[in-house]
Amino acid sequence: MLGDAPVYAVLPCVDLEGARKFYGEVLGLKQVDLPGASEEEAAGNALFQCGEGTRLLIYQRPTPTRADHTAAGWLVEDVEAVVDALMAHGVRMEVYDMPDVEFDEKGIARFGNRSGAWFKDPEGNILAINQMP
Repeated sequence: MLGDAPVYAVLPCVDLEGARKFYGEVLGLKQVDLPGASEEEAAGNALFQCGEGTRLLIYQRPTPTRADHTAAGWLVEDVEAVVDALMAHGVRMEVYDMPDVEFDEKGIARFGNRSGAWFKDPEGNILAINQMP
């Protein structure tokens, strides 16, 4: 039923302008128009284009997120290079206590032949980058 349909992540924020700046300037995502939405309908939202036609929708709400799990993640070719670039923009990697997973000094986790890292946006949404074989 949904196997061929694209999926997109939806994340809340209180400060929409701050979210636009973080996702656009720090993460390098391109903001695009919300399809079919009037200017009024799009006012509390920001839609960002990601790789391979995927999208990330940020919407404004009056209360901050309470999620304590990964809300969105990106598959990357070189997790270490992306971590370096994020850290150069002031992003701090998160380190978690996970069984059988070790984190290096940059905050990159190695598990089997995969690696990944986690960080938070200014609203506290937990984001991930992962490198698969």
